Amino acid sequence: MRVILNVIWLLLCGIWLAIIYALAGLLAFILIITIPFGIAAFRIANYVLWPFGRTTVSKPTAGVGSLIGNIIWIILFGWELALAHLLTGIALCVTIIGIPLGLANFKLIPISLLPLGVDIVPSDRVSTYAF
Repeated sequence: MRVILNVIWLLLCGIWLAIIYALAGLLAFILIITIPFGIAAFRIANYVLWPFGRTTVSKPTAGVGSLIGNIIWIILFGWELALAHLLTGIALCVTIIGIPLGLANFKLIPISLLPLGVDIVPSDRVSTYAF
């Protein structure tokens, strides 16, 4: 079932959202100080391409640097990406078959706002990452 949902996701919205994240990552690589944002954007672009079967967990080592970085991220890129997920999720929830895809878009809003200090892991291994 995950594969079917991921293929439908990829065709309907995954490729476009991944392109948006990749563009944000390229913009972040322009300045040296924002390279960590670019790395985070490319990591999320990979997650957005194939989201079913993966989830996010907080890094126990994330500290004040992640907090400051996330605040800067929200100002520069986060709110636009979260808005893209919100609008895409609403559009997908219009049809019955699109409801799981829309819910997946809503699930991606927190990581689009706060990408630093979060790991993307397979869903079946979440318990091994718990602390």
